[in-house]
Amino acid sequence: MTVVMARIDNRLLHGIIVTQWAPISSANRVMVIDNEIASDDIAKASMRLARPVHMAVSIICEQTALNNFTNGQYNREKVFVIVKKPDIILHLINKGIKIHSLTIGSTIIRKDAVRLSSRVFATKEELEIYQKLAQKGVAISVQYVPADKPKDITAKIKDERL
Repeated sequence: MTVVMARIDNRLLHGIIVTQWAPISSANRVMVIDNEIASDDIAKASMRLARPVHMAVSIICEQTALNNFTNGQYNREKVFVIVKKPDIILHLINKGIKIHSLTIGSTIIRKDAVRLSSRVFATKEELEIYQKLAQKGVAISVQYVPADKPKDITAKIKDERL
């Protein structure tokens, strides 16, 4: 199993993912990991309608994802992981899943958050998680669409003054 792309995007599986990111990912499976969506049959059905061509789609909770990865269910696949928050990425890495880079597309605007780019905000807790990811060697960048130049924010995240 190879995670070929990991992305944080508050909308999870949507048009930009389907038409732009999925085709360049080289993945054969898009995996949405979100506890809330995984238990909402209507939301899952809606997302499945947006399935990228020639790709399998999994919309599962974090525990199922961890179990499936651990049990080798995706060993023969190239997986594009999409989550809303960085803690899931950290949990995957802590369970031995190799993720070398993380692209942040867009997050929800919050008053208590630091602005990392025009579309990306992070709470103090999320910044701490990003810092742990960076310490584990994960390159972290902001990129809304593939045509945008990726902005490496790994060094900015490591800055303790944020």
